[in-house]
Amino acid sequence: MVINWPGLTDKEKTELIPTLSTTDNWILLTHPLGPKNKSQPPLGESQRIARAEGKCSRHKGWWREGKDKLATHSITTEVWISTRGRISEATRIALQEALEEDNKKYSLSFGREDLEEIHRSCTEAGLLGIYNFPGLVYATDGSNERGVMGAGFFKLDEHRGGWCQLGRGEEGNSSNRAELGEACLALEDAKRQQDRKPVILLSDSACFLSSSQKWTGEGKSPYLHGNPDADIMRDIVQLLRERIKQGLLPIFIKMKAHCGDPLNELADRWADEGRQSEIIRWSLPSNRPIFYWTDNCTTHQSPMNPTVKK
Repeated sequence: MVINWPGLTDKEKTELIPTLSTTDNWILLTHPLGPKNKSQPPLGESQRIARAEGKCSRHKGWWREGKDKLATHSITTEVWISTRGRISEATRIALQEALEEDNKKYSLSFGREDLEEIHRSCTEAGLLGIYNFPGLVYATDGSNERGVMGAGFFKLDEHRGGWCQLGRGEEGNSSNRAELGEACLALEDAKRQQDRKPVILLSDSACFLSSSQKWTGEGKSPYLHGNPDADIMRDIVQLLRERIKQGLLPIFIKMKAHCGDPLNELADRWADEGRQSEIIRWSLPSNRPIFYWTDNCTTHQSPMNPTVKK
């Protein structure tokens, strides 16, 4: 078992010490307990196997605020085990590397252990019964950062992802464009599957769902003229029409972003891969006029929008 020692109260530590003293199958995470950041064994019969500084902690209350990036801090973290315990050198190196990790986001695991399955069953997707859905399940996400847009998806039954970078960044970046791109990628992948099944698309974007709803229901006749992302929306509408004609139900579900749901987090990682990808989709220019302006020594560019009008 893995124990976060600083996260326990004094009463919990007192109750746990007798168990730790008589067993050797535990790993204990703590900060240096000695003066001036010096190591000091948390228990009499413990040995330190790793020590480092790094981004290895989540922000406090991250699940309430949707913070998926790791906290930057200067507090050293140590790993201790029982003096009777044995750990392989490969495991020790892996722990040391984890402590020294400098990624902006934490590494994800999608294992099959009982506790992991119990955890997933209690997440938003698990409570909705997503893991028992008889069709295809895609978790999708978009990424818009540093002037580059990426789209990605995670396919549940095959545990694989797909991604691409989105073009037209010179016309201005849009998170909604990235979210439309991820949905189109997932629908294209579903079309290539040999087993024709209903499909669920999980998205954390309310803008994407509201944009797609214009084409839902009878008697509606929306048009793409003036839509800044008409190139992607046109492909989405065509893919949806093909599925509906074949009797394959597409279901879109809005999920909360970055609250620890494994499907949403995995889709987020694939979207980050998309921003760095050399595969660029939907890059033809819209031929709209592009406006340039400088604000606080920073140059911006965008087609006509409310910001430009101001």
